[in-house]
Amino acid sequence: MGDKAVVETAYKKLADQPVDQKMIESSSDHYDRTETTISKRISVTGPGTFLGRAERTLTFRPSIDSGWWFDRDDLPNAMPIGVSVKNIWTTVRNIVLCSGSPHNYMRMVEHIIALKVGMGLDNVVISMDSGDPPLFDKGSMDLVEAVEEAGIVTCARPATYLAVKYPVTVAKPNGSFLTFLPPENGSKDLIVDCAISFRSAIGKQRIQFIVNKTNFKYGASARTNASLLMMIYCKTIGKIFADTRNLGYTKNNILIAGPRCYYNEPKMMHKGKSLEAVWHRATLDLLAAVALIDKGRFAGKIVSYKAGHSLDAHMIRELYQHDLLTTL
Repeated sequence: MGDKAVVETAYKKLADQPVDQKMIESSSDHYDRTETTISKRISVTGPGTFLGRAERTLTFRPSIDSGWWFDRDDLPNAMPIGVSVKNIWTTVRNIVLCSGSPHNYMRMVEHIIALKVGMGLDNVVISMDSGDPPLFDKGSMDLVEAVEEAGIVTCARPATYLAVKYPVTVAKPNGSFLTFLPPENGSKDLIVDCAISFRSAIGKQRIQFIVNKTNFKYGASARTNASLLMMIYCKTIGKIFADTRNLGYTKNNILIAGPRCYYNEPKMMHKGKSLEAVWHRATLDLLAAVALIDKGRFAGKIVSYKAGHSLDAHMIRELYQHDLLTTL
């Protein structure tokens, strides 16, 4: 879906871009073959993403129902919001899920729901005191550590694995694309090849990794990134607009990239190069889109080149609308 010539050109550019870090060796760090949930309730509190002066709390609760659900405690008459491509409200800057009333929403869910895929956690209910989730200084590590503290336990039902029936690519005119490939030899692993290219200090970055708990935990500490111009905008005229007026960005919780250098300390250094931006893109953005597949776990390979939230959501919608998923 998209212009074939644009995709061919983009694939050539991807082929010419070297892999900065590769973590695709098979290991014993496999997920349980039955559905999972957490063993007990656990809460995590942090400053609000869109109202940085307010404290926000997420409470993870065990669930026997399949899937992930957001339950707004401040809206007692609202039904829980299912984590599904069917409930996407918008993907402008971040993924917002909504169900029923337009007041029953959750903003910037990607940094939360990525744990569904990365931690192999199939079933959970997350209680929230508002539609504004907390924003942490260590990416999503606070959430990962909370889930680890609570413990993941198996359920009675076997896990369902899904894959695309054949290679599927969606692309935009700017050359960004996503390709979902079927697994080889019936494998239930998920492998990611993710590349980004920015006209800033971030530059070109590319990683390849197998999705398991170890690699996800490594990438989960990556902060989102913003340009210096975006930071200036948020602190000045951005205060006029609702979506950025109270955005809780600080020099600690995001990576700030200027044209030639970073304006705070980059993390996740590998061979002298920060790969924080691409790890965030791959683990906390791309895997969040995979989490929107509500029929089971996804297996195969994903190639992502210069893609973002809108293209991610477009791909998942296409998989559903054109019946491109099959059960392994």
